[in-house]
Amino acid sequence: MNATAPTPASSETLSGNPALPAPVPGERHDIDSFGGRLTYWSAAPAEPTSEPPLLLIHSVNAAGSAYEVRPIFEHYARSRPVYAIELPGFGHSSRAKRQYTIRMMTDAVHSVVAEIQKVHPDKSIDALALSLGSEFLARAASETPQPFRSLALVAPTGFDKKNQRWTQGSRAIPWLHAFFENPVWSEGIFKLLTMKPVIAWFLKKAFGAPNIDQGMLDYDYLTTHQPGAQHAPYYFVAGYLFSQDILRIYQDLPMPVWFSHGVRGDFVDYTLKTTVEGRPNWTVTVFQTGAMPHFEVPGEFMRAYDEFLGRVTGTGRATL
Repeated sequence: MNATAPTPASSETLSGNPALPAPVPGERHDIDSFGGRLTYWSAAPAEPTSEPPLLLIHSVNAAGSAYEVRPIFEHYARSRPVYAIELPGFGHSSRAKRQYTIRMMTDAVHSVVAEIQKVHPDKSIDALALSLGSEFLARAASETPQPFRSLALVAPTGFDKKNQRWTQGSRAIPWLHAFFENPVWSEGIFKLLTMKPVIAWFLKKAFGAPNIDQGMLDYDYLTTHQPGAQHAPYYFVAGYLFSQDILRIYQDLPMPVWFSHGVRGDFVDYTLKTTVEGRPNWTVTVFQTGAMPHFEVPGEFMRAYDEFLGRVTGTGRATL
């Protein structure tokens, strides 16, 4: 495992691409995985703590990175060990041209969980994921529930009214992916989609407001201008990373689950959250924000998450 210092955002790589600084203030770790080099970041308080480790998983989009969980990482690193993964194809992890799948993303979660368990062999893990990252976390937790004390799903995908299919597999549209990856225009289209004004437009749709986080905008621009940055996002756009059976996965989760979401922007269809509301191990919190409540109302967000965690026992049972 390698530790690296943050790189100044103003510097450039030898290829002419802007260098990518650390997304969070922590130590960098690189491990080998099925998806190639997998990077995650860690931090912990100076004094030893009995608090269990916290794993953070970013969302998946054209500009996904661990920067999306930065406020949560910074807040909890003062009181407990915190880890933030960068999924295959994103951030500092390998961005090779290859097929990006639900299995690859889920196995990446398993890989980092295994690394955390090496450091904290006697502790269960609290894990939090954003948007589509919630599907990979939920699937990993359904396959090996033992390591997890609790899950937190922030603006999770899969609860929209269109998602009523229960068969296994993805929502892949092969012809759409083939169109985007056509070598004649693949990089050109991605450059257009990741111009700073375009990224700002997408962020405004996510925040549901004109006031977006400037740091996220700047980092999104940097991360989308790395070599190979288009490959994983094109699989995302073509549906390869969305699970058809995720509602079943969600409903079968045995551990305490915190489900939170906002009410503004383009990502507010949670019609099917009724499938988990009222279940004894689920807690639902609604914020008067967009899809990134931890950026808009960090204090309120952390308090709500702390209240949930306060009802979770060390055995992974909740007194809700």
